[in-house]
Amino acid sequence: MRRVLLSLCLLAVPAAGFSSPVQSLLPGAEQRGEATFRLFGFPVYQARLFTQDAAPLDWAQDFGIELTYQRRLSQDDLVEATLAEMQRLGHSAPSRGRFQACFQDVAPGDRYLAVSQGPDRVKFLRNGRTVCTLSQPGIKRGFMSIFVGANTRSARFTRALLG
Repeated sequence: MRRVLLSLCLLAVPAAGFSSPVQSLLPGAEQRGEATFRLFGFPVYQARLFTQDAAPLDWAQDFGIELTYQRRLSQDDLVEATLAEMQRLGHSAPSRGRFQACFQDVAPGDRYLAVSQGPDRVKFLRNGRTVCTLSQPGIKRGFMSIFVGANTRSARFTRALLG
């Protein structure tokens, strides 16, 4: 019994002291909104939008979007879906190889964080570790529009994410 209680206490310590990578990349950022993206009724990922002081989204300011996956998805599925959505939305996408360097297979609980760094850079972290930075004219709007743009796959999801 004592060992179980000690284990529970140790599990609680990291959660209490957890510092989001969002704060280190976007000082003053707070969660603005949260939404679950579903495909055919099945949850795919939980998304959270971070803006400066939880203010309404302003494309002129840097912001972050964190996805916590609820399903297993392959690297190929992530790359293909991202390229297809950017093309559908009319945005120029980086090469398949550049996205493959950013995305890996995901399992339930894995997190990807995308943080804009001006209009032409997006930094990607997987489970708190930097995996890549994409630099390309307009990449911020091109990539982030998948989640918070005017013509996303789910207006309901986007409204909830935008808070």
